[in-house]
Amino acid sequence: MAGILRVVLGDQCSRGLAALRDLDPARDVVLLAEVMDECTYVRHHKQKIVLVLSAMRHFARALEARGVRVDYIRLDDPGNTGTLAGEVARAVARHAPAGIVCTFPGEFRVLADMRGWEAATGIPVEIRDDDRFLCDLGWFRRWAQGKGGGRKQLRMEFFYREMRRATGLLMDGDSPEGGAWNYDAENRRRLEPGLVPPAPRRFPPDAITREVMALVEARFPGHFGTLEEFAWPVTAQQAEAALADFIAARLPRFGDFQDAMATGEPVLFHALVSTSMNAGLLSPRACCEAAEAAWREGRAPLNAVEGFIRQILGWREYVRGVYWLKMPDYAGLNALEATRPLPWSWWSGETRMNCIAQAVRQTRDLAYAHHIQRLMVTGNFALLAGLDPAQVNEWYLTVYADAYEWVELPNTHGMAIHADGGVMASKPYAASGAYINRMSDYCRSCAYDVKQSTGPVACPFNALYWDFIARHERRFANNPRMAMPQQTWRKMDPAKRQALQDSAAAFLAGPELNPAPG
Repeated sequence: MAGILRVVLGDQCSRGLAALRDLDPARDVVLLAEVMDECTYVRHHKQKIVLVLSAMRHFARALEARGVRVDYIRLDDPGNTGTLAGEVARAVARHAPAGIVCTFPGEFRVLADMRGWEAATGIPVEIRDDDRFLCDLGWFRRWAQGKGGGRKQLRMEFFYREMRRATGLLMDGDSPEGGAWNYDAENRRRLEPGLVPPAPRRFPPDAITREVMALVEARFPGHFGTLEEFAWPVTAQQAEAALADFIAARLPRFGDFQDAMATGEPVLFHALVSTSMNAGLLSPRACCEAAEAAWREGRAPLNAVEGFIRQILGWREYVRGVYWLKMPDYAGLNALEATRPLPWSWWSGETRMNCIAQAVRQTRDLAYAHHIQRLMVTGNFALLAGLDPAQVNEWYLTVYADAYEWVELPNTHGMAIHADGGVMASKPYAASGAYINRMSDYCRSCAYDVKQSTGPVACPFNALYWDFIARHERRFANNPRMAMPQQTWRKMDPAKRQALQDSAAAFLAGPELNPAPG
């Protein structure tokens, strides 16, 4: 009797994956395929490719150790078609299965591909819901519509409260633990002088990972990033150890300093678990429950634990819901009509703006920057300078090891650059250099002066901020959250306004904004 071909994608390295749940080791075959299309649809950071391929190879070994038949296709295998559809078709020809079972993917383009497998192979294809997430997409759609279809705006905070109630996380009956849903106001401290964050646990590459690293260097020499510092977890056991390290060593101070930035401190007190969650090595529920247990046992304060859980139960689930609710049209939105090309400095790290240089160079070396660097440094600059959304989204999807379109696109397109016109956020996250100076030490070593607003040595964020307010004054005229900066702009001396706009124009026409060569 023919068995089932069970297809597992590179970000689905989860033992409890829906497609594997009723697997019959005697009849079924699991297909994992490394394909060129998935490595190059954007020019992924080298560490991202190593992470995914190494995780896949380790996961295949773990399945085989359990007696599961695995059909594993390596990137350099002879006959590799380079596409998922091509490898599914070849596997069907090899194994003659009665059907194909797979799990709902993380990107719209992959779902479109999956939906063509049945016609291409002539056998039934079952696409199962991905229940590794805490929010079912059908539930999210119903929540987004509201009672009687009357919800006019989507807001994460209200979604988050519903998820707290649904999961029981940090709840006391029907009320939030501590009496408040959100402790964000307590989580905005700058790193204190002399406070040295504990180094996160690293996972040196084993033989499998080293083999993948050599393959990536040979096949993708022109891709962004370096591999010297690669130390990401590539197995479930390593991911669980990384989570335990965070809970014990960094979670207690995470809340206080989650918005801080500091030279030479890329991690601070952050968790470094998003790569593992997004690749399927770590359960988001397990992350939340581990943090909650730390609070209940007195090992971490409530503001830290709530802030961490909100990033997962709130933001992570919310952006996935928005992605699948709004795609495919969402990716093409450009509400602010931004068209400026991405500057070459975002690839080279060669810029006099220290905050940008810090973020880009760190990203090149680690494939990582924390959420404030992504939102309030590179994202804020892209917003104020009017960088092309398609190019900005491609950059964010390219350079981070935890980036998959379902999570990258709403965070970048909506939160960072407001290209969706307010679907994700009620106002643009625009800020002058004062914010970066308040939350970091970057400005101390910058060629520009954060205390100056105009002139050649003034911090570019200052003039760009007011130029952004001026350019979009009419667009945000009826937005109450933009009323204060707009009122300040209107009351400003005309000569000062002109000087700010002249400084912004001079900067935007200068060498810092040179696009990529060629």
